[in-house]
Amino acid sequence: MSTASVIRLLAVAFSVALTLRGMWIGAPVDDGWLLLGCMLGYLAVAWLCILWGWTAVITRSSQPETVSSSGDHLPIPLALLALAATVALPPLVAYGAGPHTTPGTHTTWYLGATGALMATLTVRRRPWMAWTGIVVLAGWSISLLGPATALGLGLVGSTVWVGAAQFLVLALDRAALDTERLGEVQRVASAQSAAQGAQAHERRVQVNRVLLSAGDALARVIDRRGVLSDDERIEARVVEGRLRDELRGARLLDPEVRAALESVRRRGASVSLSDDGAIDDIGEEELGEIRAELADTLRSARSDRVYVRTSSDPRVAVTVVGRAARTIGLDEDDSVDLWREIERSPR
Repeated sequence: MSTASVIRLLAVAFSVALTLRGMWIGAPVDDGWLLLGCMLGYLAVAWLCILWGWTAVITRSSQPETVSSSGDHLPIPLALLALAATVALPPLVAYGAGPHTTPGTHTTWYLGATGALMATLTVRRRPWMAWTGIVVLAGWSISLLGPATALGLGLVGSTVWVGAAQFLVLALDRAALDTERLGEVQRVASAQSAAQGAQAHERRVQVNRVLLSAGDALARVIDRRGVLSDDERIEARVVEGRLRDELRGARLLDPEVRAALESVRRRGASVSLSDDGAIDDIGEEELGEIRAELADTLRSARSDRVYVRTSSDPRVAVTVVGRAARTIGLDEDDSVDLWREIERSPR
């Protein structure tokens, strides 16, 4: 049995206990059957307010609850019925007891019973109606019993019950909201961890593949004692560049970028790729767009030296700079023949 079901059953038992107090009649009354009818009518209304939607709670007991869940909201017609009972109960009890009876539990039981009913409305997300009921109860009880008797025999306690119920509801809502936010943070963290794990695995695979290729190239260099053909030198330079790329800028790489980098190196140009972590906050979707633009830039580059760097500028993700061999040694600004800033998506 769920916690909500236990609480509902306890509320039912409490309403019965409050009603039984009214059956202890220590003095003659004018209409005992009317008093009994008031008690039974109160129990019917109270049980409706307490038990309404219980089957839905049982059905949802195995499902996660959220703050936005509307299952605890008492239907407005039932809340109005409870408010009507609050309006009708005090004068009916006073009429059934008679004008000459002395105050006792049979004439004041409705103070605690109505307070419990209004506390139920508060828990069932109808606080304004609950406080309206408390105001009505205060008006009737003070007019029928007098201020001192009403305050001393249950009006204060009923008001405290409703206030405590509203405080607990607000506190539980806040706790549920914090739990919901924590769960969302944990889900996001788990997703990011899984994505980073997949990226790390892919990076290890690429590095191992490049290391195998570099090992073969290094073995050829050792075997030939550095005497290589032009094609072999280009191949060795390409393999070295691949290894540097995987170690220094893996987050910028995808198959298209790798192919573009290799194409630039095979035509004899030098490429330096570096990622200092400035784009770690960029999501995969935006990063894919940046990689595609970087690949296009590299394919169209004709510079002899190409530098690719991530940027700390909040507007720019990657900067690509190219310099021509014929201008090496000139002023730095005059030697640049390629300048491309790949911007971040606007936030």
